[in-house]
Amino acid sequence: MTKDYILFSMTTRIDRRSFLGAAGVGAVALRVEATRLDDDPLGVRAEFPVTREQAYLNSAYVGPIPRSVRDAAVEEADAKMLMPTPGNRSDRSERAREKFARLFGAKKEEIALLYSTSDGENVVTAALDWKPGDNVVLDELHFQTSFVLYRELEKAKGIELRITPQSGGRAPLEDFDSRIDARTRLVSVAWVSNRNGFRQDLEGLSRLTHSKGALVYVDAIQALGTFETNLASTGADFLCSGAFKWLFGGFGVAPLYVREEHLGRIRPDRYGHAQIVEELPDFRFRMHESAKKYEYAALAYGAVFQLDAALDFLGRVGLARIEKHGLALAQELRERIASLGYETLTPPDNPSPIVAFVHGRDRKELEKRLEAEKVMVTFREGGSQIRASVALFNNRSDVERLLGVLRAMA
Repeated sequence: MTKDYILFSMTTRIDRRSFLGAAGVGAVALRVEATRLDDDPLGVRAEFPVTREQAYLNSAYVGPIPRSVRDAAVEEADAKMLMPTPGNRSDRSERAREKFARLFGAKKEEIALLYSTSDGENVVTAALDWKPGDNVVLDELHFQTSFVLYRELEKAKGIELRITPQSGGRAPLEDFDSRIDARTRLVSVAWVSNRNGFRQDLEGLSRLTHSKGALVYVDAIQALGTFETNLASTGADFLCSGAFKWLFGGFGVAPLYVREEHLGRIRPDRYGHAQIVEELPDFRFRMHESAKKYEYAALAYGAVFQLDAALDFLGRVGLARIEKHGLALAQELRERIASLGYETLTPPDNPSPIVAFVHGRDRKELEKRLEAEKVMVTFREGGSQIRASVALFNNRSDVERLLGVLRAMA
């Protein structure tokens, strides 16, 4: 279980001139600057000003936004300043819903726009008719919120939380198999673990879980946007992902997927005016029956505008290209870290962009060297571990800067 979550950050002084250069004035020059293919394999670095000085290997913590997403945020802010009434905001949310469904292989009726990833699992578990003695199965590599949620449900509902241990950085299907029984109502997993990047065999887990009559909930915040995805084929019953990591959007919007066959079963956990389709006599209402029924109030439209633009951006780059680039570079990074003698926590041949390892060095000295090289990573577990993550804008030079520091301290 994660003890803490510490982001290594540098203090960077930005004056007005350099800010304007990063935010737009220098955009044209950056876009036309000649670069070798190895420097910018996907042709996107100019869209991410964070790459100008930093080796930003930290999208698993917070993904930077590209210029087009920043522009969408400004567009919404300007609209709120000059035309405060709703205008096209609801249209923008519908566009974002449709784009998300199309990009990730779902139906738009299956997608709700919530506020955070944690909202999704709370919505689903609140709708299940738990009985004392029911159980839910997680694994050690899951995100902390899920443990908090199910420990509270143990106290409130009398259910049992069963935890599958990790082995060699993996959560094997056979270990889930031994813990799922006739009283299992739900299996909850992180598709890609925030702790070490392990990517679960979601299709295999869904088949196993369904064969025993249980349902599958997926935290996909470290997965969506990093590889090609078709939610319909995964077998997952429910899935949620925030926009501020690998979707390269903002905080405050989190698409929830509820497989169509479960929409009648999963009732909203709260109610409000946004769920109304039609007003009836005597203060009665006809409510949404699609996943929009989980959107009970006004959305965080600034975040929705950013999500809409971010989905366009990802679609233009292509998930297949992002997957090929990011996963290969992350696996190369893992292998080279291991070759330097560091203990890697990410299993070999793991198809995710996250690499975690135990550094075993003086943390203050390591932080000092990383800061000098302007390398951004996350320190975890009291600072004893490092998590690095490779995004679509990262290149081999970024990786080399991290490896150079590690090599010097090996």
